[in-house]
Amino acid sequence: MQLTHFGHSCVLVELDGTRILFDPGTFSHGFDGIDGLDAIFITHQHPDHCDVAKLPDLVAGNPDAVLFADPQTTRQLNADDVAGTWTAAHSGSGIEVGSVTARFTGGRHAVIHPEIPVVDNVAYILDTAEQSGRFMHPGDSFYIPFEKVDVLALPSAAPWMKLSESVDYLRAMAPRVAVPIHQAVQSDAGTSVHYGRLAEMKAAATEFVVLDAESQTTV
Repeated sequence: MQLTHFGHSCVLVELDGTRILFDPGTFSHGFDGIDGLDAIFITHQHPDHCDVAKLPDLVAGNPDAVLFADPQTTRQLNADDVAGTWTAAHSGSGIEVGSVTARFTGGRHAVIHPEIPVVDNVAYILDTAEQSGRFMHPGDSFYIPFEKVDVLALPSAAPWMKLSESVDYLRAMAPRVAVPIHQAVQSDAGTSVHYGRLAEMKAAATEFVVLDAESQTTV
């Protein structure tokens, strides 16, 4: 599996010849001009995960890509005719994308504050013919699927979480590899602190891999 981190929550996963881009948002960079995608998946509607200004060009450059988002975002994108035709990723369903099976699970965004409405949030799990749970992107949630996940995109900092919660989630999931995402809300110094604690406090069997910006990494 090859991963490319375009900052924050945007990750390109290349798995068994299939290319899937997750969460091209406003805090991310460098995904402009990507082509050859088989799918674009959006976890939820917040701008740092869904950049509606850049979606039209991204979709136009990938006419064969299937487009999936959580139900609320799907309705918004289709109603506003932002870019292409989007399909709702309902929890419990899934789709075959090239050689990969994408499963949709989770359903709700983590609580930011009791006075802020909770929106839809889809967690995506990718399977191959040889292994289920090869990759998981939880969006803005600490959703646990109660199955083994090989590579986890790990939320590392957010308005809806404490560092201790990210540590507990990492330990509960215990993936083979954890790659931190959702770091753009922090300064460089703050990111280093969070990454250091996560690397120190992970389960012993988990490898903590910080992806270089916009560079392909094999995990």
